Parts: sequence; C-alpha cells; structure tokens
Amino acid sequence: MRLSGKTVLVTGASTGIGRTLALGCAHAGADIILNCHTDRAGADAAAAEIRTLGRRALVLRADLRRVKQIDRMFAAARKQFPRLDVLINNAGLTGWAGFFDTTEEKWDTVLDTNLKGTFFCSLAAARWMRDTKTPGSIVNVSTQCAELAVKNLVAYGTSKAGIHGLTKQLAVELAALGIRVNTFAPGPVNVARNLRDDPDYRRVWGAMIPLGRTAEPEEMIGPALFLASNDSSYITGQTLFVDGGWTVQGMVPASNVAKAAKKNK
Repeated sequence: MRLSGKTVLVTGASTGIGRTLALGCAHAGADIILNCHTDRAGADAAAAEIRTLGRRALVLRADLRRVKQIDRMFAAARKQFPRLDVLINNAGLTGWAGFFDTTEEKWDTVLDTNLKGTFFCSLAAARWMRDTKTPGSIVNVSTQCAELAVKNLVAYGTSKAGIHGLTKQLAVELAALGIRVNTFAPGPVNVARNLRDDPDYRRVWGAMIPLGRTAEPEEMIGPALFLASNDSSYITGQTLFVDGGWTVQGMVPASNVAKAAKKNK
C-alpha cells in the first residue's frame, strides 16, 4: 500500500500502459483520476474495476493538445478531490512516418500531445500541489527511443527526448516546493497497439533486447510506483530506463560475434 490515502491522476488511462498504471496505483492504495481523449469506454471500464477495490475513480476527458481542455480537466478534478499527490504523464502518440513523409500536421499532433501536453499537465498539477502544500511527485512516461534513434519515429523520438530535458528543468523549478519530477523510459512493451502493428512483435523486438524478450505492461507498475512513492524521496530530475538492457547494448552482427567467440575459445 505504498500510495495509501493518495490521489493519482493518470493521463491516457484508457488502454495500454496508462490503464495498467492506473490499476497498479489503485492496488497500491490510491484514488485515481483517469484522463481519456477518444476512448471513454475504456476509461470507464478501468474506473469500474478500480471501484471494486474500494478506491475512488473519476474519469475526465481532455485532448491534451488543448491547454483550455487541460485546465478544465484539472478544475473538475479539484472539485472532487482535496489534493493531488501524483501526476503520471502517460498519454502519447507514436506517429510512425517516414522522414520525408512527416507532414507539419503529423509533427504538430505528436509534439503537441507528447511534449506540450506533458508540460501543461505538469504545470496544472504543480499549481494544485503548491496551493495545497502537497510535496507531490510527477512521473513522466517516455521511451528508449528518446535515447536511441529509431527510423521512422522522428517526431516521436524528438518529443520524448524533449520530455527528458523537461524533466530536468521541472525538477529544478519545483524542488523548493517539495515536488519531485522523474521519468521512466520503457523499451518494447506488449500492448495491444504494438501487437496490432506487428503480430510477430514479441519475437522480432525481443531479439533486440539483452534480456531476450519484450516487456509485459504490468512490468511498468514497479518503476512507476517507485518514482511516485516515498521510496524515491531523494530522487528528482532523473530518467530510469526500463528496457531490458536495450540502451546499454550496441548493435552488433550477431553471426559474427558468435563466430568470433567460437574461434577464440
């Protein structure tokens, strides 16, 4: 019960990692505010499951590209909850596109959702925490693509690299208020979106990972709870890679490495 008695707002909580984190925080004792944009039914289903645990759950719709909608969402949340302890900035778009096929519209959609939305949600959350004198925690969900460039993800990778820089800046800006800001960056995760893109996702992407497999969404709960809770009370401005070791391994020709190892026994 690491979050017992606390209130957590999770953006993009209808599906995938966001839904999993919302449920994980509820199991850890928190009441949950679930943000959604297009999938209200998914968020409502998650909220219903949270209520069966004896926790409060509130679903609020907002397009995080629109600051007015973010502000309305936080205003509605403040009417229902006395304080906010944790913000998890999870909502994001991948936006696969070839470099020469990246239009202004696609660039703006990805950057506005992932980076602009993260900033203005953090700003609204920090104001709420400041007003209630709550030493809260802001947890951003990034990707290893912010550290290692991946072809056809120029907007996505750029937006998430921006979140890494924003994490440091916010950590310094908010430290005096006792508000900590950190990021964790998943590698390949077996969420429905990825499995739809490639039915062979587990095998193909798992072959790139030192641990030899892709992650389950539930494996993101531990890092999120660590950064959200007092377990990380002296940590701020940091990025934790949760990627099976991908970011510490250089790309190598596997067949050549195997031959060299055999030859030099």
